[in-house]
Amino acid sequence: MENLLLVALGFIAVFILLFLGIPIAFGMGIVGVVGFAILVGLDPALSMVAQLTFANVYDYSYAVLPLFLLMGNFIARSGMSQHLYDASYAYLGHRRGGLAMATIAACAGFAAVCGSSVATAATMANVAMPSMRRYGYADSLATGTIAAGGTLGILIPPSVIMVIYGLMTETDIAKLFMAGVLPGILGAVLYIVAILIQVQARPALGPAGERSSWRTRLATTKGVWGVFVLFVLVIGGIYTGLFTPTEAGGVGAAGAFLFALSRRALTVRIVLDVLAETARTAAAMFVLLIGALMFSNYLEVSGFPALMLNWIKSLEVAPIVVILVIMAIYVVLGCILESLSMMLLTVPIFFPIISSLGYDPVWFGILIVVVIEISLITPPIGLNVFMLKAMMPEVPVTTIFRGVMPFIAADIVRLAIVVFAPAFVLFLPANMG
Repeated sequence: MENLLLVALGFIAVFILLFLGIPIAFGMGIVGVVGFAILVGLDPALSMVAQLTFANVYDYSYAVLPLFLLMGNFIARSGMSQHLYDASYAYLGHRRGGLAMATIAACAGFAAVCGSSVATAATMANVAMPSMRRYGYADSLATGTIAAGGTLGILIPPSVIMVIYGLMTETDIAKLFMAGVLPGILGAVLYIVAILIQVQARPALGPAGERSSWRTRLATTKGVWGVFVLFVLVIGGIYTGLFTPTEAGGVGAAGAFLFALSRRALTVRIVLDVLAETARTAAAMFVLLIGALMFSNYLEVSGFPALMLNWIKSLEVAPIVVILVIMAIYVVLGCILESLSMMLLTVPIFFPIISSLGYDPVWFGILIVVVIEISLITPPIGLNVFMLKAMMPEVPVTTIFRGVMPFIAADIVRLAIVVFAPAFVLFLPANMG
């Protein structure tokens, strides 16, 4: 009981530090080290800090994170987002709501070589918003589409969130990437269906654009060959067993560099900026990971996960009920916590429970990512929503939140499919080379 009280105080301390503006990595790390020192001793706690830091930075497999970040940064600087949108618009723009559908398609394509939700949404905002405004699209539909489409960046592989989950739980990152493909495609399809329903009910939301000729369509398709080749090379190599995820990250980063170079989008200054940005982001991610692992070790020595598991078993409910309760907790937390913070805080608690109940850790990882996607556009704290607000200060935040509501409904449908049809998620991982 004393340990349980200490864990409760630990969580309260983390939340207090968060609300005081302390970065989540340092908040979790401080609480984890102090709690570990109280339970085990100061010397073991300091040794844990040194061992975790060295192990995370030295481990070769952890290089997958900066390599995929580097790949995404080179692609973002290559101007590929505009070509993806142009190609999608050529095929869909003449339909009612077609520009919004084209935005979703372009977000899915960009997500396949980016791995970041915020980067996908920010990039597509610059590309798609001017066109939708020119054709008289309602701000609610336009901004809602961009915010929701951006969430695909963390599900369609490669995904930074999946890498962090895999490193935290020692789950096969290659299988996580493969498991994200079908749910990612399903998400894009459901978003397009949500747009169709909206423009059928209220045509003024998304007027039709101009019809493109087949010559134009073919010409724009040629402009996106790089994304297709890079995605097939990286993900196809992982699927067939040709590459490990770390090797695939290296191939993808090199391929993205050559692709951007072939488009004459790089200068020495841009390359240095990309390398510096990648280094800063990777360093921040490693600090987050190390802080989360310190907090996880503190929870482990306190016996809290085992206590939670025994309590759940005493309830004598079906395992699927436990999953539904966990998903409900994630949805509620997503309303008040930033997505990455939510994952770092909860995975050390829920992952041991899921593993002991016999659920596949790959399936659970995709489940978490889908819920995090919902949290990215859920009021009152939706990271993608406030990023768009910062880019378009003239659009009220209430308008953006109103625009994302139909897409949240689509996400709930997808979440139900992922929960009740694990075979759909695990089909590709089960057939990997």
